[in-house]
Amino acid sequence: MSWKAEYNSKLRSAEEALDAVRSGQRIWIQSGCGTPSVLVDALVARAPAVHDVEIVHMMTLGSADYTKPEYEGHFRHRGLFLGANVREAVAAGRADYTPIFLSEIEGLFVSGALPLDVVLMQVSPPDAHGFVSLGTTVDCTLTAVRYARVVIAEVNERMPRTHGDTFIHVSRISTIVETSRPLLELRTEAYSELHMRVARNVASLIPDGATLQTGIGGISDAVLHCLEGKRDLGIHTEMCPDGVVDLMEAGILNGEAKSVHRGKAVAAFVLGTQRLFDFIHDNSAFEFRPISYTNDPFVVARNDKMVAINSALQVDLTGQVCADSLGTRPYSGFGGQLDFIRGAARSKGGVPIIALPATAVGGGVSRIVPVLEPGAGVVTSRADVHYVVTENGIAYLHGKTLRERAEALIAIADPRFQVELEEFAVRAHYMERAHAAAVLA
Repeated sequence: MSWKAEYNSKLRSAEEALDAVRSGQRIWIQSGCGTPSVLVDALVARAPAVHDVEIVHMMTLGSADYTKPEYEGHFRHRGLFLGANVREAVAAGRADYTPIFLSEIEGLFVSGALPLDVVLMQVSPPDAHGFVSLGTTVDCTLTAVRYARVVIAEVNERMPRTHGDTFIHVSRISTIVETSRPLLELRTEAYSELHMRVARNVASLIPDGATLQTGIGGISDAVLHCLEGKRDLGIHTEMCPDGVVDLMEAGILNGEAKSVHRGKAVAAFVLGTQRLFDFIHDNSAFEFRPISYTNDPFVVARNDKMVAINSALQVDLTGQVCADSLGTRPYSGFGGQLDFIRGAARSKGGVPIIALPATAVGGGVSRIVPVLEPGAGVVTSRADVHYVVTENGIAYLHGKTLRERAEALIAIADPRFQVELEEFAVRAHYMERAHAAAVLA
């Protein structure tokens, strides 16, 4: 049978395709802008016919109706990185959170620790040889496809075709649902002047010829805006945002100085808008790889001048970084923070950065805190932290004593909270009062 005949024989409606889901199965859903929302909707519609179905994914876009109270007993979500659409369900106990490095998720499929029954994914139309592309989102889905028994693909004619390790042959797909719809987009709020103040400090640490891990959000967007005038920057990251487009078109991000994959922007997925989707389509400047590769600290470390830029919710006076929870309440996940912090730390000329505004809640609370909130998770240990950056400056902590750390962090905290932090540091015997007075002078 030719691949075209095989393709046509596998065509079904979304409802027919999801008939393959049975009670007690575990389902992997492709994440981000690759979220196969047509298949997800059909899965939810199948709820009356199934029970105890576990749904596993990282951050998806669109609705996650399977986490609503009315679907308890039918579906339960296992979150490996939490988005806004599942946080309430996890907090209410209707869904679960798994703390894990992104680089280690695929190993669960390979080892059999987390066997998969079904994969739901969204791909491009096949090429002349019968290969579809995972397009915007390779993430862990390529590996999931290799280990799942049933693979259901939404073939969307608007999914870009991307280069790298993104291809799956039609013969590996069980059922195909054809669509033609806009991809789900992630539109971020415009960065603020506060973000720009943090970003300028971050940008001062980025040398010409650096390879960057990019992120999402106001600070990351602002950092990209601050790179005008830099030369020969590269990308090795789990995620690319819209901001890379202008820098690549301007020749600032060209990868010419990269020590690994020279001239290529290496990523596992993109999160952005149609402009970014159009830019990556058939663009040989990009090389998409599974997260187990992009986030492998040993691979990251092979990039000279690797600059890892990550965020935090809180940093305590000893340098412990909380990035995945608000107290005991899970908020996001480990993501790739420690993968890249450790990789950059071992890179020749590497710069591992934790960047955050000094305050939250409109300036009402300090993000530099005496101790983390009770129950808060430590994503990056104090021994792993090198640079902590706020709008007030840069603190370098690696190899420093508790006293030196406290002094450096108080100096970049919001002035309104520095006395409070200094008093705690004295009581905790991190600092002597004479040292504290000198820091605040």
